Amino acid sequence: MLLLHYTGVPTCRGAIDWLARPESKVSAHYVIDEAGRIVQMVRESMRAWHAGLSRWGSEVDINSASIGIEIHNPGHDGGYPDFTDAQMEAVAALCRDIIVRHGIRSERVLAHSDVAPVRKRDPGEKFDWARLAKAGVGHWVEPEPVARSDRGIGLGYGGMLVAEVQEMLARYGYDIEPTGDFEEKTMFVVTAFQRHFRPARVDGRIDQSTITTLERLLAALPENQAA
Repeated sequence: MLLLHYTGVPTCRGAIDWLARPESKVSAHYVIDEAGRIVQMVRESMRAWHAGLSRWGSEVDINSASIGIEIHNPGHDGGYPDFTDAQMEAVAALCRDIIVRHGIRSERVLAHSDVAPVRKRDPGEKFDWARLAKAGVGHWVEPEPVARSDRGIGLGYGGMLVAEVQEMLARYGYDIEPTGDFEEKTMFVVTAFQRHFRPARVDGRIDQSTITTLERLLAALPENQAA
């Protein structure tokens, strides 16, 4: 698995210094600054502490199953600027190299928010997953356009539609149970899905655009295409 993050601190130097300190109890294999410079912090053969409490499918020890890349960006609490072209080019090149060497499947290139949707927002909706996919990295389909008139359903709703969407999200890999109740965790998971795969509107609500995009992603999984 390949897991992408943003640093969430004001400067890249500050992020590198913090990640290098044992007392921080966090680490990552790589850091990429705004100019696209790549710093390796941990050998790929070693376990880094970048995922925290997280889950994807049946995998609960994400740190032992992944390589983590921190892309410098102050994050949502620091103004959340756009990622630079140099960063995106460096991310694509590094990811392609890692994917080839480790045989990582496209659908296992994920955001930190995908595996920890309640706790994390990174790398966020400004991260250009579509551009990365065009460079041969990650699993992506064209999102269904958002209809302004479709506000969808949210917290407090329940029923078969909610259960069906929860089941599809779980089938893709998200940590969610198909209860049929639209509770807070469902909102966080839907939000994480939208940040990654339908960033035009990130509101944590289930609308037709979200459903159709999710259906396309599932249909585009290698095992479904082979069938």
